Amino acid sequence: MRQINAIAAIAGRDLMKFLRDPLRIVSTLVFPLVFIVILGGAFAPMVGDEFDFRSFVFAGVLAQTMWQSAALGLVSLIEDRENDFSQAIFVAPISRYAIVLGKISGESLVALAQGVAIVLVGVLLGIRLSPTQLALLVPASIVACLFGGAFGLMIMANIRNQRTAQQIFPFLILPQFFLAGVFNRIQDLDAFLGFLSLVSPMRYAVDLVRAAFYTGRSPAEHSAAVVASPTFNLTVIGLFFALFMVVGTAMFVRREQNR
Repeated sequence: MRQINAIAAIAGRDLMKFLRDPLRIVSTLVFPLVFIVILGGAFAPMVGDEFDFRSFVFAGVLAQTMWQSAALGLVSLIEDRENDFSQAIFVAPISRYAIVLGKISGESLVALAQGVAIVLVGVLLGIRLSPTQLALLVPASIVACLFGGAFGLMIMANIRNQRTAQQIFPFLILPQFFLAGVFNRIQDLDAFLGFLSLVSPMRYAVDLVRAAFYTGRSPAEHSAAVVASPTFNLTVIGLFFALFMVVGTAMFVRREQNR
């Protein structure tokens, strides 16, 4: 119970920080709205009538935003380190894994709150969502958030300050927008980019959320938008998640102990 309480306390702290930051909340809505409206409308003529491209972009942006938010949220590890907050946590009688899980859980809650806001915006824009789709989007979104948090942990464990993080993260995340198929179909990539897409972690989160979103659609529309089955995506995500958690936690704990 002590470990569970510690995870809940750390996660609750990160969620409250988000809710008390109006600028961050507004940006949560503005950037996805720009992506869905502008990019969805700009690229739709290139696709034709094969499927509703705005819905395609909506599902991709939903997954990308939650995955990226959870990953970038782990920057707070560096902020806590610079403010010596992490040292206060480390002297507490709780597991190092509880600390890491608390941070990932907290940023996942923040990312899920952003996902709810994006879904509401999508409904206002005319995106069709059935109760079945919403029910399937919930577990898919949770998986995407936790996966993004694990990825952020592994990256942040190797970064010393926030300035370095701000320089490295765009280099790691922006290419994945296209390799993961947020705005474009992965099936249309050439062989080299297709290979890079296979090792892009965001790809599997996007495809998993998109598979949930396209449940109940016509087979032609589903096959045009979704690359792999949920089982395959979950298997790959599970392998990546285990790797990121083990390596990231080990590096983070060692760095803190060596301070």
